[in-house]
Amino acid sequence: MSVKILTVGSAAGSIRDLFAKIKAIDAKHGKFDLVLCTGDFFGPPGDTGAEEETKQLLDGMLEAPIECYIMQGDNPLSDDVIQRFAKTQGELCKNVFLLSKSGMITTASGLRIACLGGRYDPEIHFTAEAAPASRAGFQSPYFAAQTVERLLSNTLATSSSSSKHNYKSLADIQANASSSQFIDILLTNAWPAAVVNHSAATLPAPELSQIGAPPLDDAIRKVKPRYHFAASGGKPSMFWEREPFVWDNESGRVSRFVSLGAFGGETTAGKKQRWFYAFSIAPNSATAPPPARPANTTKNPFTDSVVRVPKRPFESTAEGENFIFGNVPHPQKRTRIAPTEPGKPPPGYKCHRCESSEHLINDCPERIKPPEGYVCRICNTPGHLVRDCPTRFQLGDTGGKKPKPGYICRACGSEEHYIDDCPASSHRPSNLRDGGRGRRGGPPKEIAPDECWFCLSNPNLAKHLIVAIGAECYVTLPKGQIPPTQSAADSTLVPGGGHVLIVPITHYPTFSTIPGDLAGPINEETEKHKTALRAMYAKYGAAMVAFEVGRLSAKGGHAHVQAVPIPLALKGQVENAFRSEGRMSGVDFEEDADAALEACAGGRGSYFRVDLPDGKKLVHLIKDYGPFNLQFGRAVLTTLLGKREREDWKACVLPDDEERADAQAFKAAFAPFDSTS
Repeated sequence: MSVKILTVGSAAGSIRDLFAKIKAIDAKHGKFDLVLCTGDFFGPPGDTGAEEETKQLLDGMLEAPIECYIMQGDNPLSDDVIQRFAKTQGELCKNVFLLSKSGMITTASGLRIACLGGRYDPEIHFTAEAAPASRAGFQSPYFAAQTVERLLSNTLATSSSSSKHNYKSLADIQANASSSQFIDILLTNAWPAAVVNHSAATLPAPELSQIGAPPLDDAIRKVKPRYHFAASGGKPSMFWEREPFVWDNESGRVSRFVSLGAFGGETTAGKKQRWFYAFSIAPNSATAPPPARPANTTKNPFTDSVVRVPKRPFESTAEGENFIFGNVPHPQKRTRIAPTEPGKPPPGYKCHRCESSEHLINDCPERIKPPEGYVCRICNTPGHLVRDCPTRFQLGDTGGKKPKPGYICRACGSEEHYIDDCPASSHRPSNLRDGGRGRRGGPPKEIAPDECWFCLSNPNLAKHLIVAIGAECYVTLPKGQIPPTQSAADSTLVPGGGHVLIVPITHYPTFSTIPGDLAGPINEETEKHKTALRAMYAKYGAAMVAFEVGRLSAKGGHAHVQAVPIPLALKGQVENAFRSEGRMSGVDFEEDADAALEACAGGRGSYFRVDLPDGKKLVHLIKDYGPFNLQFGRAVLTTLLGKREREDWKACVLPDDEERADAQAFKAAFAPFDSTS
């Protein structure tokens, strides 16, 4: 059964007028099932008229005629809106629902609708400063790499339109994660960078060919939306509809991209840009025949990349095709673009940082100014960005990169080069050039979410081992548990073995690298899982030992805590086992564990942490570039349990059917204790 949807552009605070227009359109062309509001629904900060309408909306004085789903656009959201979102999990008032910055909902009809709010800034996208300033991320006007990653994680789950939860149940995530990340409708504020490739549809302004956000391209390749609506097509926003394109090897899946003009906000001379788009869409069905290939289909811009060239503008707005207006011909009259000097912006271009038309954003003088409170991660001093750090390219005495302060080469004791650049080291790479004094190769490629063992967006993740999931973390059995189970066990203390991992859903290298404004909910839920595991283990005569390797690396891992049950008779021996094994392995534990963890906060250092059965913590500070056995915690516990043959997890992996049986047994035993389910 088809769903009839009305999509509108930025209201920019004109909420009352937008509701009146929606009501009129619905009366003339409806009935619509729902409305999707792209871009800025609320007005910019400081607009007193828009702020009053926001207050009236939250107080229930403005009534939406149809169920409306809104998102974040270019502007941060007000504290009142954020607080209402947190309190109601998205329902701001009757019929108005705020989608999370990187959220996904499934409607009652089965449509999967995803959202990525905020604007893109290439300078801060991958920095800590891009991290949202609240749990939902609405206080920041930007989306960050973490935001895109969370979007991809959220598309693996399903939730009903009434619940407004991205992760409603374990059954939901397992049912959907095992099949596809594909979504029906994607709402973004920004344009993807590649969308203009292979398109003959004329752009209303030349600068629109250069406004895209490259990080969106990879996300779209994964979620393959059937309809993609964006809002920030120029200043003010302009309407543009791209020709459809098809995904190969996906049963002829067709995608359409539409950027809408703004309903409210700044007015300009000339014809008002088209700000709404109506269409019908039926939820995907395994039994439905493949869709017909549209006659105007182009090559897929996200799989057939080409060098992008600016499209020529036309004088008036082109109206696309939909079931209300039918086919409206595109004006054929075109204007020439005067050639520009190299490095000069095209006509009509405005720098997104300072609004100047005299330079491109990469040449903006404001670009070199670090944000307030910014500290360079290379030299730990304020006043400049990482890319401008005077020590960034300093060389050591052997021609390689100069080490950070405090580093000592283990081969010769020098502080002036890394061990890989040391003439006396056997660790030196064999491919160094320039007489053996050249630099090492480039930095290791960072692990992508679809390659990470613990990211839900990785199609190879062992999802059959997941046993519980909350809003921020999930719990899973590992491959190769420490306790022997199934065909490897004589007897099992805890059903299913009991060795589990607590893993944040969003990818962070360690718990210490989670931004402070986001760490609270993740740490709180992690502790809830630990408390539940202690209680469950106790029922079966066991105590919990938890350990975490918080090691920073160039490739970046995925934070997780391991929890292992041990017999109650051994609980008093755990601390001594770690300390004695540590003395033999060069692992010393700090006197003040909390102070040691605080020293690593914000990603300032690596650490190894143990939670003992009596509630005490042990913390070892891992030295930069120093040796540390990542299996140290496992080695201690297998020795304590008299199971040294299980120190190598790879030797303990069971067949999939036995792993599934373990997961089912543990899940059933854990369910009564899981407060996050």
